[in-house]
Amino acid sequence: MFLPFLETLRRHGVPVSLREHLTFLAGLGAGLGRGTPEALYHFARTALVKDERHLDRFDRAFAECFGGLDALPASLALAVEGVDLPPDWLEKLLEGRLTAAEKAAVAALGRPERLLEALGRRLAEQRGRHQGGAKWMGTAGTSPFGAWGYNPEGLRIGQDRGRERRAVKVWDRREFRNLDGEAGLGTRNLRVALRRLRAWAREGAAEELDLDGTIGATARAGWLDLRTRPERRNAVRVLLFLDAGGSMDAHVRAAEALFAAARAEFRNLEVWYFHNCLYDHVWRDNRRRHDDRTPTDHLLRSHGPAWRAVFVGDAEMSPYEITHPGGAVEQWNREPGAVWLARALAQWPRAAWLNPVPEAAWDATPSVGLIRGIFGGRMYPLTPDGIAAATRAMR
Repeated sequence: MFLPFLETLRRHGVPVSLREHLTFLAGLGAGLGRGTPEALYHFARTALVKDERHLDRFDRAFAECFGGLDALPASLALAVEGVDLPPDWLEKLLEGRLTAAEKAAVAALGRPERLLEALGRRLAEQRGRHQGGAKWMGTAGTSPFGAWGYNPEGLRIGQDRGRERRAVKVWDRREFRNLDGEAGLGTRNLRVALRRLRAWAREGAAEELDLDGTIGATARAGWLDLRTRPERRNAVRVLLFLDAGGSMDAHVRAAEALFAAARAEFRNLEVWYFHNCLYDHVWRDNRRRHDDRTPTDHLLRSHGPAWRAVFVGDAEMSPYEITHPGGAVEQWNREPGAVWLARALAQWPRAAWLNPVPEAAWDATPSVGLIRGIFGGRMYPLTPDGIAAATRAMR
């Protein structure tokens, strides 16, 4: 049964011997690795991988063999036909789609002020809930003010996420979740890249044996003269600002991997959340982001220029969120996001922006270019190579 798995491992460059394969089978016979795919993964990795350099190859081989329905033969895949589809799948089929001409008409609404004026007029005219259609606030329609409707500037009422992945204003109390710092899978290469930013210093109590100092002191004194010194620790201080919610939901795993790698590498690490762009406040806990906020001014005053600042986000938003007062989707910001980013860069000049979107797609979104310009080109992809380039810039 597991011979194809053995062949896949070898094809991906994992040196697995027949003895290791037999050990793996014996462990399965004893009940190890049973119950969940995660249990099988961890047991197989322990039994079959001898060098951590091969862990990424093992991950790819395991995903190829046990990756789900997409890896099943066509004869088995046909067996899923006829299964009752979930209701939410069928509801999505009812959503309207606009033609290019209709989208151009919506785009003619223009700036946020005109959008809000049009919204006010329609709210005054509408009576009750509406399902479908292209004008009223409702669901499953194409209205630029309704749930799942189209608007290039993105004005949304009554939905938990955006189909167009951007919004000028959102009239919902959306809940974002905190990133999981225990997500260990996929963090190995990120940790190696982050290590370039380390700066060692000896701090704290003198509790570590100083072998060279002891030898020298003993030779000079003629008796055993033990010497100690402070432990050598990573002295770099890092502020990690994480974009949460909205379009970043598609990049949670990549952000979690970076979060876990940073927590493992940096002793002096502070993590703060923001949404889309930096404004006048940040928060530590997404579940309490409406109630427990920290003024950005406080961070600017309490954290000196020695701190490194790393911003993580896809930078995909309406340009108004960066350039205009009142452009934030969930609040009325008195000052544009660009002003707050400029203040952050003035206080922490060793800063960089990490973008989980592939670099080839950055030019397709104007807001990405705006953020990149504010950071003086110091925007890097959220990949091991991108992080390595960012750490070189911040050193």
